[in-house]
Amino acid sequence: MQHQNQQQGMQNSSQMQAQMNFGGHELLDIHEAMGSIIGTMEHSLLYEQHIQDQELMAMLQRHRTFITQLYNTAVDTLKTGQDPATKTQTYHMDQSNNVTFGTQPAQPKKPSQSISELNDECISSFMLGQLKAMASGFTMTALEATNPVIRRVFQDSIPNIIEMAYEIFLYQNKKQYYQVPQLKQQDMQMYTNAFAPIQGTMPH
Repeated sequence: MQHQNQQQGMQNSSQMQAQMNFGGHELLDIHEAMGSIIGTMEHSLLYEQHIQDQELMAMLQRHRTFITQLYNTAVDTLKTGQDPATKTQTYHMDQSNNVTFGTQPAQPKKPSQSISELNDECISSFMLGQLKAMASGFTMTALEATNPVIRRVFQDSIPNIIEMAYEIFLYQNKKQYYQVPQLKQQDMQMYTNAFAPIQGTMPH
């Protein structure tokens, strides 16, 4: 019994030590970032019921699997303040990097008035919006975190969230949901040539 009490006391002490490794400001940011993860995962359950395109469905399921592991890694780090049992992973998208430029005539957009009007264009836009919110929240959290481990978890996860969001952008572009207009050739050249390199070496 005494040994059990000692173990419990050591566990409580290590948990308190972990809690002391966080500043109040970052804990509030972490909670907001964790909320964005939960929101993304819960929204995916709603989207799944309405997706028609199997390619989009497969993408949603890959994203949810990856984000689930990310969530568990963040929870582990938050509870201990130490390196998580499972490190942050790297997400590899399935889409090619080909972007279709130009615009095609399309009907003006307006909000859906019933659930039955929600389609793959709507849902892929929702998915993109959730990931953009996650990327923003993760960045804000990582910028001012005092605990180096939790900072690294969020910092290393930002490129993965960007990759998932970019995958959805490419999917939308391929389906002509997200059209990419361009400037006139002379205007593009003016903007791409608007900056010149610095000559010589930078001062020490």
